[in-house]
Amino acid sequence: MRIAGALGLTVATVAAGVLLSVPGPATAEPAGTLITETGQPDGWHNLWGGSSVTYWTTRSNGEPVQASGALFLPSGPPPAGGWPIMAWDHGTTGLGPGCGCQSDPEREVLPYRRREEDAVMRLFLSKGFAVVAPDYVGLGEFDTGPHPYLELRTEAGATIDLVKAVRSARPELSRTWAVSGPSQGGHAALGTSSYQARLAPDLDFRGTIAIDPASDVEKVLPIAGPWVPALPGPSGQDTDAFFVSILIGMRAARPDAQVDSYLTDYGRQLLDSVRYDCLGELTDKMKGVVPGAILSRPLSEGPFSAVLRDYMTVATSGYTAPILLLLNTTDTTVPSPLHAALAAQFAANGVDFSTVLGTGDHTELNPAMWAAIDAFTDRILAVPTVS
Repeated sequence: MRIAGALGLTVATVAAGVLLSVPGPATAEPAGTLITETGQPDGWHNLWGGSSVTYWTTRSNGEPVQASGALFLPSGPPPAGGWPIMAWDHGTTGLGPGCGCQSDPEREVLPYRRREEDAVMRLFLSKGFAVVAPDYVGLGEFDTGPHPYLELRTEAGATIDLVKAVRSARPELSRTWAVSGPSQGGHAALGTSSYQARLAPDLDFRGTIAIDPASDVEKVLPIAGPWVPALPGPSGQDTDAFFVSILIGMRAARPDAQVDSYLTDYGRQLLDSVRYDCLGELTDKMKGVVPGAILSRPLSEGPFSAVLRDYMTVATSGYTAPILLLLNTTDTTVPSPLHAALAAQFAANGVDFSTVLGTGDHTELNPAMWAAIDAFTDRILAVPTVS
């Protein structure tokens, strides 16, 4: 874990393969301000043209906070107008520094998932799109407290502010951009799509790809209470880990939810002990944990439900660009009825969206989905021919 703070930061750009540094700010800067860009060798993330990036974003309360991520540039000269940008929002990786894995892929957090996500980024890069990939608040190079897991505002802010930061240092990047992601990243991508008109009105946003997004969870989570048993099998452990992650995120980011008032002594001790764990560690520690033993009263009581809705609800109207939903009807991690509910709400509200279905595991892409990604990105982010 590398923590940069008041001891002094550097602002760096990469020019002709040489890292150039000048003294950087010792105090907070506006959201979207670049702190450092550090070039990485080809093969980093199994990609090319990569840099690790640090920048300023904000917490949901508006407080400035440092964040990190990655930038990848296509080979060769940029097209007229610059390379269009595809923001890639990663799936669930954990709660503490080093868990994001975009700025530092040497950290072994679910390496099989990283390979899958790197393959999608490689497709975008090969099509001539620059790729930016945020770690999200709390998951990268800076210890800023537990990651506010599934907090829509900070996911979107981290994504949009990274796009702004890299464009400020890279004139070869276009103002045209889109966003995509799986699972938590699908949730973040939809949040980014709904926030971008307010947070980046000067940019040309073109569309969203959401793969098995974590949506509508806020509608079912409040049924939890002291009676909830342990769920069987590996998918049960994953669900329990996600449940605890939401509690930890809300506990850190939203004191108005009064999370501690819903916890048993055991629950408070458990959340304290895992609040910086990456997903693999957290999932292992959830073996044998009965979720009901964490709770002293139902989540449907008191302020929790209302704060939860404000914290994580995906918008179902008001989008300004098309959306591609890639949904597995056999998904049990984010139960497929929640995907169906999201699609039904989009349809009822006249959202411009299309859906491709699969029968794989959570975020698994079948050939039809890969083809849909290819066609959708060609339509919304066509790279002009260099004259």
